[in-house]
Amino acid sequence: MSIDITDNKSPQQILTVSPGTLYLVATPIGNLGDITQRAIEVLSNVDIIAAEDTRHSQKLLFHLGINTKMMAYHEHNEESVTSRLLGEIESGKSVALISDAGTPLISDPGYRLVVQAHDNAIKVVPVPGACAAISALSAAGIATDSFTFAGFPPAKHGARLQFFSSYADQRQTLIFYVSCHKIIDTLRDMLSIFGAERVVTFARELTKTFETIRRAELAELIDWVEADANQRKGEIVLVVEGDRSVRKDVAEVDHYLTILLAELPVKQAVSIVVKMTGENKNDVYKRALALKP
Repeated sequence: MSIDITDNKSPQQILTVSPGTLYLVATPIGNLGDITQRAIEVLSNVDIIAAEDTRHSQKLLFHLGINTKMMAYHEHNEESVTSRLLGEIESGKSVALISDAGTPLISDPGYRLVVQAHDNAIKVVPVPGACAAISALSAAGIATDSFTFAGFPPAKHGARLQFFSSYADQRQTLIFYVSCHKIIDTLRDMLSIFGAERVVTFARELTKTFETIRRAELAELIDWVEADANQRKGEIVLVVEGDRSVRKDVAEVDHYLTILLAELPVKQAVSIVVKMTGENKNDVYKRALALKP
């Protein structure tokens, strides 16, 4: 990506806050030094800051010496407050949306507000900065050319297994946010779906004092987290390598299955074809059921 350096506007002109505009402002995910100069400028000059947790965000604003009026905007009042914020913007005021940490809307409230802003022809301006998912990905040592951000896995065991199963065969790198209270259960469920040798980067407390980044196969990673209680504290991002299993053409798999199913039970035929082709066992089993005479 190139940067245009031909614009002759002064920095002050570039940073001017426009009336009737919604700003999406990224805030630090830990280290307060990661706030951008543009974010400070916008937060200082908008009429209203819509914050996920005003008490939490007040600490950041106090640190920055910003006294802008704040309004709570979170998942429990999103529907009612959205219309109020849109009304303020349509009256000519400028509004900045921030989350507790990182880039707004990335597993945080705000989608409804942004959609309705577009529907009402309101200008939406991103003010980029810290994002835990991208920070973890950049340091993961796992392919970055194509990835899926999947957010938080479900809290319950059965739903979580089903959730991970939907990503089991995906070739792209996967990024998940995980509650520290669920990290062991989550890793164990990943193990059962992705396999012991799937490479995962564990990124905890990014940019903070006790930041930890460890890249390992799932089986090894589980042992390490179980052995160290400190790794079960704080904010955690898991970056998971995409499926790298060798895949054969579907026609070839069907050919082998057709021959074997004529002589063997489904389970045995599937086992042989998986060993021959390296295909995913569940996929071969589904094909076997479809082809079984």
